[in-house]
Amino acid sequence: MQDEYRTVARAGTHETEVNRSRFLCSLAPAATEREAQDFLAAVRKEHADATHNCWAYVIGADAATQRAGDDGEPGGTAGVPMLQMLLRRDMRYVVAVVTRYYGGVKLGAGGLIRAYGGAVGEALDAVGTRTRRRFRLATVTVDHQRAGKIQNDLRATGREVRDVRYAEAVTIGIGLPDADVPAFRAWLADATAGTATLELGGEAYGDA
Repeated sequence: MQDEYRTVARAGTHETEVNRSRFLCSLAPAATEREAQDFLAAVRKEHADATHNCWAYVIGADAATQRAGDDGEPGGTAGVPMLQMLLRRDMRYVVAVVTRYYGGVKLGAGGLIRAYGGAVGEALDAVGTRTRRRFRLATVTVDHQRAGKIQNDLRATGREVRDVRYAEAVTIGIGLPDADVPAFRAWLADATAGTATLELGGEAYGDA
């Protein structure tokens, strides 16, 4: 798994103009290829009168799925430069749709490549991005007497408390970078006089 990746902070649209043509780049997070395709369909419906709705998306922390489409523009002048811009910015789980309203001036292949790639780059700057970092899911099991203080200490040190369950003992689900596990294990033993246990689970991604 990748240690971290970047994605868009939210869905959003940014408009640029090149030689009287309007380029509207719509960006959205997409967890799956279906989500990306649904977003593309929604933008196409909203801008059904546009000259072109070109698109690109990258799914997977390792960019395993990469797709792009020119929607009638000359081959390789729209979708591919959009995709290249997403990859150059290390963007993952993201879909970009650039809607073009033709302004009467032909841009040529080079102009189109710059316009479509540039529209994505400017939109990423305008909408904003966030970093997602890989971490280890872990469960702390502690007695009721110490559970409140442990939870407070975890939050005070910026640890993400994912869930808390109360039974005979209290289980606290957290996320830890792999490199922090040995130090955390030692801290937990010290904080609970060795009475708490730490169980490591799978891996996931969370905001850095």
